[in-house]
Order: sequence, then C-alpha cells, then structure tokens
Amino acid sequence: MYIDSHCHINFPELAARLPEIFDKMAENKVTHALCVSVDLPDFPQVLDLAQRYDHIYASVGVHPDYVDTPEPSVAQLVALSDHPKIVAIGETGLDYFRLTGDLEWQRERFRVHIRASRATGKPLIIHTRASSEDTIRIMQEEGAGTNAGGAGGVMHCFTESLAVAEAAIAMGFYISFSGIVTFKSAKELQAVALAVPLENMLIETDSPYLAPMPHRGKMNEPGLVRHVAEFIASLKGVPVERVAQQTTDNFFKLFGMAR
Repeated sequence: MYIDSHCHINFPELAARLPEIFDKMAENKVTHALCVSVDLPDFPQVLDLAQRYDHIYASVGVHPDYVDTPEPSVAQLVALSDHPKIVAIGETGLDYFRLTGDLEWQRERFRVHIRASRATGKPLIIHTRASSEDTIRIMQEEGAGTNAGGAGGVMHCFTESLAVAEAAIAMGFYISFSGIVTFKSAKELQAVALAVPLENMLIETDSPYLAPMPHRGKMNEPGLVRHVAEFIASLKGVPVERVAQQTTDNFFKLFGMAR
C-alpha cells in the first residue's frame, strides 16, 4: 500500500471531485493521505476533511508564499493543532524563488512554526526553495531536529542538493519526493533520490500540482503517488513493494500514528 504524505485535496479543483479521488486512491492502493494546511482562513476546511474521513489526516500552518494572510502565533498554532487528526505543523519554511525583497517576515513566520512544533511535539512539514542555506540555519537555531529536542519532520517536495538532504537527515528529518523526481529533466534530483536511504524517505503528490510521469501536465491527485514509488523503485533497483512498505512505515513512525 502507498501513502500520499502531502496533498491539498481541500483546494477547489480537487474538493469538487472527492468521491472520484477516493475511488482512484482505492484503485491504486493508496490507503491514506495527509491534507496540508497553507493558511489559517482555509484551515477549517482542512480539519473538516480529516474529521469526516478516517483515512485523511491534516496539518495546521501558513505557507511561506502567502503574503496577505493572517500571521499565526505560536499559541494559535498550538491551540489549533490540539486535535487527534492534526498530525503536523506546516507547511512552513522559506521560499526565495517566488518572493524577493526583505523577507525577514518569512523567516520569523518559520521560527513561529518551529516553536509551535517544539511546544506540541508534532513534526514539521517544511517547504524550501532557493533558500536552503537559511532554511537549515533556522532549523538548527530553533532546535527543530530530534537531535536538539525537537519533533523533526519532513522536507516536502524535495528539489535541493544531496548536501541539504544529508543535513536535514542528520537532524532527524525525512526527505519526501514528489512527481518531479519522475521528470526526464530531473537528473540531479534523481541522483539525490538514489542516494537517500529508503529509511529516510517519504513519497507525495503535492496535488493538485506536479503530476508524475506519465501524467505530467494533467491535474495531480493522491492516487498518482503510486507512480512516484514505482519510479524510485526502478531507480534503486528494488521491488516497488519495498518502497511502498518502507515509506508507509516511515509515515506512521514520523507522525506517531497507529496503523
């Protein structure tokens, strides 16, 4: 079985098709999915999905790309995460690709999420793009890693170097690969996926974005995470069942859930 460790099925283009999406998950043996929060105004929708469906879990957080949105406080994130179906804090992190200028507000928002993670013991879902040096530095300064008493977490939709992956793994973080790893142009990322041990890996769709081959260019959905697992299995020369089992075990271990 497979688990989609990062999706946005509350987004309108997917929320309107939930019965079909769940059928496709079952057809592709995708047993669970984590619906990830990107801002506080839409968080009730994310929580509602997790409450209504046993196989859906959720997070609470504010994405670093969201500028004109209410800033979370540590107390707010701690309070909103006090629910058995909220298993993570995020997505949070830094993004210097889409936004430029003085981004100190983004770094402060990231610190708030790390402090909420430490306070709750719930792992972080981290987004980093063109910002890996500051991302790792702030993770270390705030004690995000299990090596510093933090809850650890996952570097989601990973597209950075092997050195960044190794720095995150050293802090007790998992590396999650999305459909990007299946793209023909993603040779450097494929080399990273080959080097990262399965014991430190998760798989995801980040749907509705980044559909894997052979569905590239189409709308993504959790059922397609199977293609990510199949590609990684081929890349590593191991049975896909091994990738499925290990990434599933990793998911339950990271988010502290009974099967």
